[in-house]
Amino acid sequence: MNDALANAVQTLVDAVPDPTTGLPDEIFYYISRTTPLINVDLLIKDAAGRTLLAWRDDVLAGTGWHIPGGIVRFKESIDERIRQVALREVGIMVDFDHDPLAINEMIHRDRELRGHFISLLYNCRLEATFVPENRGLTPGDAGYLAWHDAYPENMIAYHHVYRKYI
Repeated sequence: MNDALANAVQTLVDAVPDPTTGLPDEIFYYISRTTPLINVDLLIKDAAGRTLLAWRDDVLAGTGWHIPGGIVRFKESIDERIRQVALREVGIMVDFDHDPLAINEMIHRDRELRGHFISLLYNCRLEATFVPENRGLTPGDAGYLAWHDAYPENMIAYHHVYRKYI
């Protein structure tokens, strides 16, 4: 390794002394340009067969409903990531199967950032009595949660692969 590259790597090591807590955006975006990311998606159903979806509105994925999910951190187990996503995005722990319901490789050739995912879909459950708090969010706000009886037509394009599960 040449000196310039060694210095660049040391700069990254110094900038992220504990990668288990997450990465600064600049470093995360660089990594997402160079390697596939592993993420979990939580297919949260209730006893009535409804699916809990979250509203998304951002530059990378666009606007529409999506299945809550998150990228597995360094040295974090998949079970830990599922729990963290449930708490962060839904506000409550979910029951879940420990084996994925589906594994999808998603390559977004039109994107430089976050362009390659190995997505693990997990079957998760909540009580039918669960009502999302939405913590001050209103419909149209990113993160707004709602139960769905059927696949919504305004699902983000990247999650069309999950149509048969909703």
